[in-house]
Amino acid sequence: MSKYFLNYLDELESEAIFILREVWAQFENPVILFSGGKDSILVTHLAKKAFYPAKIPFALLHVDTGHNFPETIQFRDDLVKELGVNLIVGSVQESINNGRVAEEKGKNATRNALQITTLLDTIEEHRIDCAIGGGRRDEEKARAKERFFSHRNDFGEWDPKNQRPELWNLLNGKHFEGEHFRAFPISNWTEMDVWNYIRRENIEIPSLYIAHEREVVWRNNSWIPVSEFLKLEEGERTQNKKIRFRTLGDITITGGIESEADTLEKIVQEVSAMRKTERGDRSDDKRSETAMEDRKKQGYF
Repeated sequence: MSKYFLNYLDELESEAIFILREVWAQFENPVILFSGGKDSILVTHLAKKAFYPAKIPFALLHVDTGHNFPETIQFRDDLVKELGVNLIVGSVQESINNGRVAEEKGKNATRNALQITTLLDTIEEHRIDCAIGGGRRDEEKARAKERFFSHRNDFGEWDPKNQRPELWNLLNGKHFEGEHFRAFPISNWTEMDVWNYIRRENIEIPSLYIAHEREVVWRNNSWIPVSEFLKLEEGERTQNKKIRFRTLGDITITGGIESEADTLEKIVQEVSAMRKTERGDRSDDKRSETAMEDRKKQGYF
């Protein structure tokens, strides 16, 4: 009898599709958390495969901080139009205007943590019982603690010590009224896996991931892009550099790296030689050793 083998990308794809189908089977109103970054784009692509030839059964949920890369917003809107899916937008600016959160002050001020309140408010308003994210265990030590189905209590809080066992691929999405889950179908993928899959599937990505000329300033050991939201400090000067971004967040906190990788093949080669995590240039993760875990316990992505 001949044996049938899957290569490792096919195995990862199959696992992710299984999880996406489990989400649709177990929850009433799930959505995909969509940031316009490569991981949420990948999850959306996998959802297309999981339910083909039907269209994606999930709405896309974007928490808009108001400090986004313009390229990211344009990519989001184009993709929503192409897929014909619903887009739910939670606005951090509206949360600020309504007094739900207070704008940070100072040189390293960011709206990153303010997304927590906006996200939880949007989840409650739309009665979302599962939010599918693109988090991966190799990104950051707090994300390494996540299960495929990650329980959140009725305050939206995450307790890493109070999660469901996931033996034999049995996923338990049962929850009380007011609680919800986060699902992470690409938890077991690495950054290299993501790029190899994007190259294999020829998935369109924002130009920000490709090396390009940009005006930047050196801050927090990263090249931070110049924007209307960035206030230069005394002694700081802008430069034009050929850079690309390994991960995308707010334009005020996402650091780029100098790079000549202007094709997917070159990006794969570059990533294979990296010894620094892709979130190593995110200034929001440099605030403390437990910055990500602290935010996640409050309800962050």
